[in-house]
Amino acid sequence: MVQRAQTHAPRSPGVTRQLPVFAVIGALSTVAHLGLFTALRPLLDAQLANLVALLVTAVANTAANRRFTFGVRGTEGAARHQLQGLVAFAAGLALSSGALALAHRTLSDSAHVEIGALIVANGAATVLRFTLLRMWVFRGGGPRTGEGLSSPPVGADRT
Repeated sequence: MVQRAQTHAPRSPGVTRQLPVFAVIGALSTVAHLGLFTALRPLLDAQLANLVALLVTAVANTAANRRFTFGVRGTEGAARHQLQGLVAFAAGLALSSGALALAHRTLSDSAHVEIGALIVANGAATVLRFTLLRMWVFRGGGPRTGEGLSSPPVGADRT
């Protein structure tokens, strides 16, 4: 029997498990970001309120995705993962800051417009964040336990 070469890379079976978990964490992070932004907005201008709210939620988001989406346990690599997660944070900050600036310039600076702009920007940032986390931050860094035992790499079938 002659085997044909595959014309495309096989899809990782882990993505079907990772996406829903990532989506739940992302939704909770977005709600927390918007809640913090709304609480800070009377005290700070929109850009600074966004920065603070996004930074706080980005750290928690990276930790939650590390543990639940990508199955990385223990403290080994945690600081590096948070630093790499800050790159995704910077991308999200650029998108959300740009969305706020555009909304203020073209629409208004009302709370509803600001929240709408942040929701749209968070949607775009979420796609980018998942890609960065999956392909860069947690690539090949498979799940680990505190005892240093390794499980199959990220995306490997665990059945």
